[in-house]
Amino acid sequence: MNTSTTAAGPFDALELTVFSQGVAMLAEEMGGLLERSSISPNIRERRDASCALFDAAGRMVAQAAHIPVHLGAMPESVAAVRAAGARAGDLFLLNDPSHGGSHLPDLTMVEAIAHPHDAERIIGYAAVRAHHADVGGMSPGSMPFGATELYQEGLIVPPVRLETGGVVQRDLLALLLANVRTPAEREGDLRAQRAACAAGRAGWQALFLRLGEQTLTAAVDALLDYTERRVRARLALLDGAEGHAADALEGDGVSDEAIPVVVHARVEHGTLHLDLTGTSPAVRGNVNAPPAVARAAAVFVLRVLCDDDVPVNDGVARALALTIPDDCVANAKRPSAVAAGNVELSQRLTDVCFAALAQAAARIGVHDLVIPACGQGTMNNVTLGAPGWSFYETLGGGQGATWRGPGPDAVHVGMSNTRNTPVESLERAYPLRVVEYAVRRGSGGAGTHRGGDGVVRRYQALVPCTATLLTERRRVAPPGANGGAAGATGRNLLNDQLLPAKTRVAMHARDVLTIETPGGGGWGPALHR
Repeated sequence: MNTSTTAAGPFDALELTVFSQGVAMLAEEMGGLLERSSISPNIRERRDASCALFDAAGRMVAQAAHIPVHLGAMPESVAAVRAAGARAGDLFLLNDPSHGGSHLPDLTMVEAIAHPHDAERIIGYAAVRAHHADVGGMSPGSMPFGATELYQEGLIVPPVRLETGGVVQRDLLALLLANVRTPAEREGDLRAQRAACAAGRAGWQALFLRLGEQTLTAAVDALLDYTERRVRARLALLDGAEGHAADALEGDGVSDEAIPVVVHARVEHGTLHLDLTGTSPAVRGNVNAPPAVARAAAVFVLRVLCDDDVPVNDGVARALALTIPDDCVANAKRPSAVAAGNVELSQRLTDVCFAALAQAAARIGVHDLVIPACGQGTMNNVTLGAPGWSFYETLGGGQGATWRGPGPDAVHVGMSNTRNTPVESLERAYPLRVVEYAVRRGSGGAGTHRGGDGVVRRYQALVPCTATLLTERRRVAPPGANGGAAGATGRNLLNDQLLPAKTRVAMHARDVLTIETPGGGGWGPALHR
């Protein structure tokens, strides 16, 4: 029997599984409460939010099955709150990419959980990150086209106390709401995040009381150690293997020049080494990203290599060594613009990490790892808005196929795990009509196993508004794997006139914006009968 021995005694595999599932369900309950109580369709319907629990040392113990690019980066948010001198019971808010954030619309709330019987002691942290539909900046939705400075993208919030001693800092909240276009919706979503943090706090405190401090600490240690062993055991299959892959982003919104993204992968002694040397320096536009986003992509790729029952916690990241050059698009520094880096650079990093690992596995004859061909490689960011309202969503597309079977159609892939916005919810909340929403048949790449198909979504404006698009894979198709064909590139059109991948355009009433998302790459040569 697989056991982990600690100061509190041994934990067998069953006990660890029960504990792991229990803490994961606490995070899921946080997410469920957030979704039910949020105001905006972006959080309530699309579930563009994530929840996690951390121990007193800031180690991630459990996450809900939410957004990979959020959850892989949230440990940086908790670290920033701890560095800011958090006291037990404090509730922090932040979005600053230099201090634990990713991009500005992602507002992260972190509560320092107090000991049930000692209000001065911190026993853990509850964290909730949610993408808000507007946080100010130069265009509605705070996902601007053409931004060259972080200051143009919205209100920057360093780690600040939103609540201390049980009292909300109303002046701070008023300052935040004065800088957004939809203050009532923002306040409602922040209240939902606060409630989700409170649910995490209550669940963690109840677990602390039930197990006792010594047993809970030992169980967390054992769970993280167990996860690390499982991940390193999987990596042992690739020990000594190396691979290299390169791809590019299709411009930064200021220039259409390709932006190289390069990864060298090496597995040594149970550790995955990923080196981004050769990747583009920081660029003028907003596809830069802080290192936390690159780490999130790497953690996601590493987790995909493992069996489905491996927990997702701090133990996964222990088996990762990430090298990012100082002057790199994935190592953004103030005042670099970053709105699209979190959503688009993260996707390309995922693509090249998978491709490098596939090459490494092929070189040593390992064929049973599930490494997909490239999926759509973009989140297809669509923002529509005018004074008084702002709508944001990302769109699914085709997933890459694997040796096991075809890629699924019309799903969010890679670093995105949101749902779609239901047509009924969208049309009820905004002056928009969806005139078509369908699978884009035939867009997946051919192969032994076909890549998944993308989607077609057509929006009709009922009032004048602006549309901002931050998309990728419009020029270079998502490649197949092992001889499979590439998926189809995506297309953006306004009234049937082709639009660039990244743009901002004015829409008049009755104009129609069409987004055709890319298909996934196929796997293996096509079979001809």
